[in-house]
Amino acid sequence: MITARKPLRITLLTTLGLFCTAVMVFPLYWVIVSSLKNTTELFRTPPTWFPLQIDWSPYIANFVQNQDILHYMFNSLQIALGTMLLSLVLAAPIAYALARLQIRGKNIFLLFFLVVQMFPSIMLALPLFVMFTRIGLINSLPAVILAITTRTLPFAVLVLRPYFLHLPRDLEDAAFIDGCTLWSAFYRIILPLSRPGMVTVAILTFLMGWSDFLFPLSLITDDSKRPLTLGLYKFISEYGTRWNDLMAVSVVVAIPIILAFIFAQRYIASGLTAGAVKE
Repeated sequence: MITARKPLRITLLTTLGLFCTAVMVFPLYWVIVSSLKNTTELFRTPPTWFPLQIDWSPYIANFVQNQDILHYMFNSLQIALGTMLLSLVLAAPIAYALARLQIRGKNIFLLFFLVVQMFPSIMLALPLFVMFTRIGLINSLPAVILAITTRTLPFAVLVLRPYFLHLPRDLEDAAFIDGCTLWSAFYRIILPLSRPGMVTVAILTFLMGWSDFLFPLSLITDDSKRPLTLGLYKFISEYGTRWNDLMAVSVVVAIPIILAFIFAQRYIASGLTAGAVKE
């Protein structure tokens, strides 16, 4: 009886998993399909599940004839890469220090990072705007990178610290015996072994910088410096929304993100679960 129930349970769970996956993937499918429809078919009732006649004009108009979107994408790429690099450079030594060194008030630091994660970005937007205006960084990409890093840094530290705790201390002890200093042991031994955790933080902080909307909105007024999240709003006006163009650009924007997750999912899974089980 128990043996007969087990295949039924597996079948039900598999069906439920496929249903949940379909629900999550359907919006992406609908964006792709909508980007290939003409305006008449896009507003057709009832809607068509696949375009009756594929229309490539939104892609040609936005990526061949008019290259403003490519400029916005380049700005987003600079912001995302800057956020990723700055987060890694700052978070790795901080997380290592919190994992290995005997620091007074270590738990207070960890609690601070946890609490900061709860604050909405809107609470930081106005103070950062005032500060960057006074030091002359307003309306610049470095200002946006620094602002987003205030959100990504606590996250990066909390992800990397358990991974450093997961590594055996014997590795550092052996390095100290060979004459390494604490910094050289961290740079030559610990960081190479922490590649899954570093890749996880790199990808997730890159995506945070790529998709952030609030900080560029509050810190950038020059159209030539706007990232893609603000550039998408050129398709939305008081007279209506250019859904074809908006969907086409959204598809192209999502391709790098999807590819990054496909090729780095192994690192992300191991990086996020590191330290979850204590040996």
